[in-house]
Amino acid sequence: MTSVTHALGQSVVKVAVFGAAGRMGQAVCRAVLDAPGLDLVAQIDADDDPQRAVEAGAEVAVDFTHPGVTVQNIEFCVRHGINVVVGTSGFDEVRQDQVRALLHGTDVRVLVAPNFSIGAVLMMRFAAAAAPYFESVEIVELHHPDKVDAPSGTATRTAELVAEARAAAGSAPMPDATKTGLDGARGAVVESIPVHSVRLRGLIAHQEVLLGTVGETLTIRHDSLDRASFMPGVVLACKKTGTLPAGLTVGLDALLDL
Repeated sequence: MTSVTHALGQSVVKVAVFGAAGRMGQAVCRAVLDAPGLDLVAQIDADDDPQRAVEAGAEVAVDFTHPGVTVQNIEFCVRHGINVVVGTSGFDEVRQDQVRALLHGTDVRVLVAPNFSIGAVLMMRFAAAAAPYFESVEIVELHHPDKVDAPSGTATRTAELVAEARAAAGSAPMPDATKTGLDGARGAVVESIPVHSVRLRGLIAHQEVLLGTVGETLTIRHDSLDRASFMPGVVLACKKTGTLPAGLTVGLDALLDL
């Protein structure tokens, strides 16, 4: 699809929002309405007909719903040639593989972002850069108790990036003499990296990457204090997902000049 152009010659991307009545969906709708170069053409929630996005000429759909629903929405969008930006929590590798299968042989783009905060993307990059220089790395992620997945997608992605960086550098296995303990005391293990999840009323989204070696430690921490922190990344994704290669892209960093 080709973006419309307003009188000043600026390209305008038509956007549909799935999950528009949710907390994140409402924030996305406001952000799209306020963003130059974007036109909110459809707000779709649980009981609404997704055909409205097609009838409105949407070029990109933003999805903040639930993982199973997201896959259905992506399937619908792929059939109608609409690119998709996914911010749904719990969108794991199994579902990503489902999306890859749906996209096979099409020219549709789907961007799955574990976190839309620019600061969070930088935190993940900084952690991966630092990881080979330290013997030990552990991750603590802290979120509100209404979050449905643990560990968070951001923590999982951070652990993957850290593990990749350590493997590429030939890092030795991390020391840990634990022989006995209560189940879960050492957290979950994601790609050999321990990840600990905290769910606490009053929090929004927070993460610490703890790195240590003999004689020193380094802590890399990011805090999202308001859902507004995710909106610049969502707006960027709406504008730029159409420039990505066809298929599935994971991570907002694909759209940043890092």
